[in-house]
Amino acid sequence: MNRIRVGVVGVGHIGRNHARIYGELAQADFVAVLDNDPRAAEEAARKYRVHACATLEEFAECTDAASVATPTLSHFPIAAELLAHGKHLLVEKPIAETTDEARRLIELAAEHRCVLQVGHVERFNPVLEALEQRLTRPQFIEAHRLSPYPGRSTDIGVVLDLMIHDIEVILHLVRSPVAHIDAVGIPVLSKGEDIANARIRFVDGCVANITVSRISPERMRKIRVFQGDAYLSLDYGDQSGEIYRKGPQGIVREKVPIEKGEPLKRELQSFVECAALGRKPAVSGQEAADALDLALRITALIEAGGGAQAAG
Repeated sequence: MNRIRVGVVGVGHIGRNHARIYGELAQADFVAVLDNDPRAAEEAARKYRVHACATLEEFAECTDAASVATPTLSHFPIAAELLAHGKHLLVEKPIAETTDEARRLIELAAEHRCVLQVGHVERFNPVLEALEQRLTRPQFIEAHRLSPYPGRSTDIGVVLDLMIHDIEVILHLVRSPVAHIDAVGIPVLSKGEDIANARIRFVDGCVANITVSRISPERMRKIRVFQGDAYLSLDYGDQSGEIYRKGPQGIVREKVPIEKGEPLKRELQSFVECAALGRKPAVSGQEAADALDLALRITALIEAGGGAQAAG
């Protein structure tokens, strides 16, 4: 595999983690950062011994691939310009502010033969790999994602901030069109909703219930999947899980063996490999656009005061 030059646009909380991992990867050369705060860019550049670029054009000249870890409203203009320069991209979630912007990025990636991956990091959590190995046909899915108030990403509501992780995973697991949505949410400390619940019914009969909060005193990232032959309970944070099956003497509980690993590192390793080999990423622009579309429909229901919406 050819080594590629990678960089990070946006070295805030999330971007600093991208920079840390790129600095550790043997498969790539971490060469550049760019941030609208020159001091943040210089600090990251000194720490990782890379170049702090002054403009996006300069950044494009010295990289082959990049992470875009800026606020959501800037994803589209930054990603569009880098794709136009032929750069492979990992754009943090959500892919863009609107589905029209997401579609345009997909088109640009195809036009310039670029890999476009989106940062739905739970897809690289070892827990999900363990779930997929045991998945048959999910009938009911319950997901909880709770965290204390972050003080960041408050430019978007909790659906686009947190719930979109579970939406993307559930769409990946169920693979059936959405038939009906119920949603409710309320703002507490932000302009947008800080607590939300969505109940999604799919055409194949599966129902998913998702609860998220970013004003919780505790942290929780769990998914529970019920299917005909088993019930799986998995914890993304602890990377642990249990499976319950019906046995001759009643319900049998087993620990799910999980080989632990850092999801973000697995995600960036996969991105570098896809960029170097021209391979389709696990979470492409299309998967991310589908998740964004459903998240925006849920957000619209909440903004309208809560309620239900049939597919269409």
